[in-house]
Amino acid sequence: MTTDPATPAFLRKIQTLDALDTGQAREVLALLDEAARVDGVQAVSEQGRLQLRGGHREGIRHFLLHVGDGPLLGYAQLEDTDPVEAPAAELVVHPSHRGHGHGRTLGTTVLDASGKRLRVWAHGGKSAARHLAQVLGLTLFRELRQMRRPLSPLDIPEPVYPAGVSVRSFVPGQDDAAWLAVNAAAFAHHPEQGGMTQRDLDDRKAEPWFDPKGFFLVERDGELVGFHWTKVHAEEQLGEVYVVGIRPDAQGGGLGKALTATGLRYLAAQGAPTAMLYVDADNTAAVTVYERLGFTTHETDLMYRTES
Repeated sequence: MTTDPATPAFLRKIQTLDALDTGQAREVLALLDEAARVDGVQAVSEQGRLQLRGGHREGIRHFLLHVGDGPLLGYAQLEDTDPVEAPAAELVVHPSHRGHGHGRTLGTTVLDASGKRLRVWAHGGKSAARHLAQVLGLTLFRELRQMRRPLSPLDIPEPVYPAGVSVRSFVPGQDDAAWLAVNAAAFAHHPEQGGMTQRDLDDRKAEPWFDPKGFFLVERDGELVGFHWTKVHAEEQLGEVYVVGIRPDAQGGGLGKALTATGLRYLAAQGAPTAMLYVDADNTAAVTVYERLGFTTHETDLMYRTES
């Protein structure tokens, strides 16, 4: 077995940018699409892909790797927005240019840019990503499971809601502020989700997949207390339990189970043959609920971090 030689360091160039122009964003998205086609999984999360567009975003830096004056061969994104946790990175190298040291160079660059305090996602848990994490001196500390279940035949019973609550669909503009407040309260322990801003919400409302009819809100006495936001991946023929949240003072009354059933039945009605969701592996209560609903683990994303 032979190993491709590393590209000489003097030929490799990395640009560090606070924002991408339209052409650069297009190049990065093309790179991500090609890597996803080969790897079967996206190297950069939905949030990271949304952050490619729209100009400067506080705490976001982009790293573009070229060899000489050639095309884009590697990309990394560093997000330093969490007031407590270390900056988080995602990175990718073009599938046709791996094995030349580009991944190590990108990884070392973002590690230095983070002040040696870093978290890195390895989506799909690929062996090359695990090896790079070891090379960079990172250790595993989080496991995010993607779980799936068939929606045909539909064996999900009609949802049963507690007395005194009503269910309706999200109204863009009207419900934004109330939803952001409940989302922040429901996910106060989860900064990635709980820290969503109006800009983050607007980004998603502008996406082709956004469908307010599949964004279910539960109210009690006129106040929003819970929600289930669904998402349809048309090309992949997948319906997603995108996010389910219950205000802390309304938890434990069966709202989560009922909302999940409502969303799954909606996704089935849209013709999605399979449902998917993401859940932290150490959230045993949620994993148990989803397993009882027929979900099984499909793949796993891993996050590594520095010890400091």
